[in-house]
Amino acid sequence: MDKVFIRDLRIDTIIGIYDWERKIRQTVSLDVEMAWDNRPAAESDHIDQALDYKGVAKRLIAFVQASEFQLVETLAERCAEIILNEFGVPWLRLTLHKPGAVRGASSVGVEIERGHRRD
Repeated sequence: MDKVFIRDLRIDTIIGIYDWERKIRQTVSLDVEMAWDNRPAAESDHIDQALDYKGVAKRLIAFVQASEFQLVETLAERCAEIILNEFGVPWLRLTLHKPGAVRGASSVGVEIERGHRRD
């Protein structure tokens, strides 16, 4: 299975359950691995057969910037749904980091896998 990835996509958003978090924007970071058969694009050397990772990134940026979820779990799930439904990706692994949320840790967050892996 081939993968296309985006690492450390940093986006400012409103996220959190505490009153003070609802009043500020915090940076979250996304790592996304997406299953994609890269052979047709490699053979033809045409972008229209490749997964548009820039398009995925731009869509996630717009969505996350406009969102105001309380839980990182909810934000991660919605981002996964966008990628699966709008870009035709059959499987993905998405890690959402919330840096600075816990003292002493560089980051906390969630990692989810959605869709069906095809090898």
